[in-house]
Amino acid sequence: MEKTRFIDAEELNRTGVARAVFTTRIGGVSTGHWRGLNLGLHVGDRKEHVIANRELVSKEVNLSLDLWVCGEQVHGKRVAVIRAENRGRGAYSYDEAIPGTDALVTNQPGIVLSTFAADCVPILLLDPVNEAIAAVHAGWKGTKSQIAKEAILTLQKEFGSDPSQLLAAIGPSIDTCCYEVDQQVYIPFIEEYPQGESFFTAKENQRWQLSLPAANRQILLEAGLLPEHVTRVGGCTACNTDTFFSHRAEKGKTGRHAGLIVLL
Repeated sequence: MEKTRFIDAEELNRTGVARAVFTTRIGGVSTGHWRGLNLGLHVGDRKEHVIANRELVSKEVNLSLDLWVCGEQVHGKRVAVIRAENRGRGAYSYDEAIPGTDALVTNQPGIVLSTFAADCVPILLLDPVNEAIAAVHAGWKGTKSQIAKEAILTLQKEFGSDPSQLLAAIGPSIDTCCYEVDQQVYIPFIEEYPQGESFFTAKENQRWQLSLPAANRQILLEAGLLPEHVTRVGGCTACNTDTFFSHRAEKGKTGRHAGLIVLL
């Protein structure tokens, strides 16, 4: 079997407090539209293939699948606080994922928080001082709703996190080069998040190019993170379908890679 490939969130990992990685599509047992290391249980792939892929990831990065927690990911802005009793939610069954949730936070060591994407922005957050973490899924709807800021506010409220001490890794996601949108995205986006207009590049015929990674970086900075504490990990998913899954480039028929983070 081909060895899987992962991208470490090095700035987070070097603290020694957490392990944070982003997966690619390389390796795995899935075939067809989901070729490679598909980790999404909700995209039509055979369940046994997804579980096998998740087990493979768990073994290679030493993050037991029994300890994974997954959100339903509905493109909202709900943040769930994960406790010890939530271990394993959604790890083996999509129906058991935390419902209506796109961001997870915890201060429990050993619990693996996950976020799944195929163009949307996966964000991993670490508070190395108070030892708390978050995994965030931000598509265009979650970005306009500033879900990353909601996750940070929850870290502050629940665990006393100081945003200036947080570290963030923005994972592989579609970028300006490949993400063209129309008024159905542009108008509601800037109505809810006016500052986000600067991340649109106007084209002809009421169409724009949008940088979701840059918008989320700005949201993190507005929430109090320091520029040097925010890193981009991985490139544009749509440009690199040999390495990543891309919903847009593959016309909606594709798998999901993941961002995973755990307190050690």
